Amino acid sequence: MSDITNAYIPPAALTGSMRDFRVPGGIDLLGRTEGFFKWQNLRRQNGLWPFSRATEDGPSTVCSAQDDSGNKMRGVNFASQDYLSLSAHSGIKATAKEVIERCGVHSAGSPALVGNTSYSVKLERKIAEFLRMEEVVLYPTGWAAGFGVIKGLVRSADHVVMDMLSHSCLQEGASAATNNIYQFRHLDNDYCRNILTKIRAKDKENGILVVTEGLFSMDSDTPDLVGLQQLCHEFNATLVVDVAHDLGCLGEDGRGHIGMQNMLGKIDIVMGSFSKTFASNGGFVACKSRAVKEYLRFYSAPATFSNALSPVQAATVLKAFEIVESYEGRAQRDALMANIVSLRHHLRGAGLDYYGDPSAIVCVKMGSEGLARLVSRRLPELGLVANLVEFPAVPKGAARIRMQVMANHSEQNIVKAVEILKTARQQAEVEFEDHKRPAQFEARAVA
Repeated sequence: MSDITNAYIPPAALTGSMRDFRVPGGIDLLGRTEGFFKWQNLRRQNGLWPFSRATEDGPSTVCSAQDDSGNKMRGVNFASQDYLSLSAHSGIKATAKEVIERCGVHSAGSPALVGNTSYSVKLERKIAEFLRMEEVVLYPTGWAAGFGVIKGLVRSADHVVMDMLSHSCLQEGASAATNNIYQFRHLDNDYCRNILTKIRAKDKENGILVVTEGLFSMDSDTPDLVGLQQLCHEFNATLVVDVAHDLGCLGEDGRGHIGMQNMLGKIDIVMGSFSKTFASNGGFVACKSRAVKEYLRFYSAPATFSNALSPVQAATVLKAFEIVESYEGRAQRDALMANIVSLRHHLRGAGLDYYGDPSAIVCVKMGSEGLARLVSRRLPELGLVANLVEFPAVPKGAARIRMQVMANHSEQNIVKAVEILKTARQQAEVEFEDHKRPAQFEARAVA
């Protein structure tokens, strides 16, 4: 075991969260950032800051990376969002090279001002066809799409009703659009109904946007989309479903939970990201009318005032859709699901539990933030690249190691990852007990 995993750790490095520094006080806007940096750097100095890492050779199943202090690591990679392993696919790379030679690498304009390319126009039509919707608006990122669709449609007198675990982009979009925000218990349609009933009892004039996700990325579970859409029809509300984590990689035909629940073409608004399955940055909003598309184009700021997707990005996503719809795409989804089932099986065999239903997201339960941090700092040395998730991204006391599965992971990759995680957990539990008795541990460390 290295010195860093055998040294005394100040208790402050094992406690606290980023929420503590979200609303800093004081007149000095720049100086008041110091509190967060001091806490962050204490964690960094003790090997407990696993964020902002950089890969050196792309998101392959085994990769080299370095942390934000330049410390290098190499290991089996369960930290990247490349579910169908398309980022290094030969067809994807060939498409990117061909389009770079033809068009260069930059769109050089917003979609409103000649930033579109023939590839982005084709991509809009492909996504609309894939989802059985009428129209699609492209965005520079998935985050921009989630923020932009809410801010673009909702005005200050309107209401946003959202699953309490909705993604940051959706939460931020709602906060930017209106003060009338209501959160319902995760996946609880009855709770949502109660909120809608109370809103409509007082306000029959303004709009209501109901927001959920096809697959929640921290809990790997999915809502009853049929029931939510029926609720929206009943209360004259509009439903938005974020399909970032399931589109392309789940379901027999790759259409995710919307397809599996027979809701293709039936959801009011579908938004998603290309960065999980489709080998590119970017996002989209799919809708049922040209009027909605044109309104979002010019009143959804991330679409109007951001540069359009580059030609190489749009062409890459088009090629990814082609693969997703092919026999090869189905084979990759089958391989992905086999890996998901195998990982969950081996985790249970190792005495490790996880959240949710089978998906490319397998979040392994840790519990205490302090224990999870001690587990996380052991992983690079043992040869595993995986992400720590802690409060406030998840509830306090429900920290987890998020394992993200790829179709090209081998059984050996999976077995090794579980062995490492089990070892790290066992070692961290012993150390965490010591840290509950800091005076005794400090004396032992000095000795």
